[in-house]
Amino acid sequence: MKNLSVARRYAKALLLIGSETGEAETYRSELANVSGLLDQVKEFDQVINNPLYGTSVRMNILKAIIEKINPTEVIRSFMLLLFEKGRFAFLRDINEFYQKLADELKGVARASLISATELSPDTIEKIRKSLSERTKREIKLDVEQDPSLIGGIVTKIGDLVLDGSIKTQLLNMRESLKRGESV
Repeated sequence: MKNLSVARRYAKALLLIGSETGEAETYRSELANVSGLLDQVKEFDQVINNPLYGTSVRMNILKAIIEKINPTEVIRSFMLLLFEKGRFAFLRDINEFYQKLADELKGVARASLISATELSPDTIEKIRKSLSERTKREIKLDVEQDPSLIGGIVTKIGDLVLDGSIKTQLLNMRESLKRGESV
């Protein structure tokens, strides 16, 4: 839990700077790029966060990476600060929180849509528009497939879950029958 509060604190601080300078979206993409680099180049992640390598060696590698990706001065300083404070391992979590906070700043809500079968782009767009009208916010949808749902869809927006899956309906029906209720 401490890791998440650390990540949240750093993400909020960076977003505050970004909103003051008007660079919040630039920082969003640069932070996502660096976080993505950790996923793409496993060696970078393993070396930069491994205390078995000397601090100066790891710092030089980080500086070389920074030179290659050439981010804004704020992101450059942010990455060096994370390293100096021993928080670079939290970069992925910081990025995740930053993305959510930046969306909130823009009035965008993230939602997930899980369906049993592949949905057409038109159907996905209709669902996105419907959710947008319901929440009065722009919706970014992450679409997944889960055949175990049997049919229907499950949509999640924050804490709100709209479950229209056949699997859940069958489970509810089973529970009703167990209780002796008529279905």
